[in-house]
Amino acid sequence: MAKGMTKSETLNALAEKTGKTRKEVGEMLEAIANLAYSEAKNNGEFTIPGLGKLLKKHRDARMGRNPATGESIKIAAKTVVKFRVAKAAKDAIL
Repeated sequence: MAKGMTKSETLNALAEKTGKTRKEVGEMLEAIANLAYSEAKNNGEFTIPGLGKLLKKHRDARMGRNPATGESIKIAAKTVVKFRVAKAAKDAIL
């Protein structure tokens, strides 16, 4: 399976397409990431139009199984982050 773009390659590509410097593009990506984290934490979701939605979900406690021993174990409740891909992104990729 092919590897994705590195952060450096992403910054170079975006800088070239937007006519901005790598530093400006890096600051913009950092700002978007920080905004996504804070909005998902406070509001439970953050939407990136055309790409998808970052969601904070509560997962209830449940019974699981230790694959090594077969022993039943209790898995504690926790909060997880999920990403739901937008239809536009699915259509563009597939």
